[in-house]
Amino acid sequence: MTYDLTVLKRGCESLGINLTELQEEQFINFYEYLVEKNKVMNLTGITELQEVLVKHFLDSLACVKAVKMESIKRVMDIGTGAGFPGIPLKIAFPHLEACLLDSLKKRVGFLEETFRLLNLKEIRAIHGRAEEYAKNKAYREQYDLCVSRAVSNLATLSEYCLPYVKTGGLFISYKSGKVQEEVQQAEKAVKILGGRIKDILYFQLPDSEIDRSLVVIEKIKPTPGRYPRKAGTPLKEPLS
Repeated sequence: MTYDLTVLKRGCESLGINLTELQEEQFINFYEYLVEKNKVMNLTGITELQEVLVKHFLDSLACVKAVKMESIKRVMDIGTGAGFPGIPLKIAFPHLEACLLDSLKKRVGFLEETFRLLNLKEIRAIHGRAEEYAKNKAYREQYDLCVSRAVSNLATLSEYCLPYVKTGGLFISYKSGKVQEEVQQAEKAVKILGGRIKDILYFQLPDSEIDRSLVVIEKIKPTPGRYPRKAGTPLKEPLS
């Protein structure tokens, strides 16, 4: 089947990403497998090709607005779901060593099958809670970049994500629309966790009127050992 990838190519060019034929093929195969598996498990409410290209693929790649991916070696994706933003980032930047975490075992199985189908190397999916893996020395403060498109508030997400980031690294939270108030409310939590809010980038997704934002948090010192708190607490009682 022939697919019109014009919007993906044009969007990638605007982000400074030039896709090879192999990478385009990987995106197509990912799309096909996502839609196929979505019939038997809940992966995404978005299945029409052009919408997936914009709302999943290009949205995932938009973090290049905030970070030079060539300078990143290891990336952690927290609450990855169906593999966003982790898989698009890995396809576009094959040098990345990526780890994708999700709390649902079925989704992790889907991710592992996807890696094999796309022949992606140096990428793995892990099943569990962010609070638990963050206490593990093999993961804690081991990543240059942590990304998350999860929908929790920024204070909660920071407690999930900042413990994985090396001092000097970045946590980028993908958000919808304007987030100034949410960012202000999270400032104290970010500071407690060893970070500082570096930037907020507002933009529209290509070929759409969808407002998105990236909250860029820099890790300036190690996260105190007591964080993250036990599973469930960051969500129920965000730091403030």
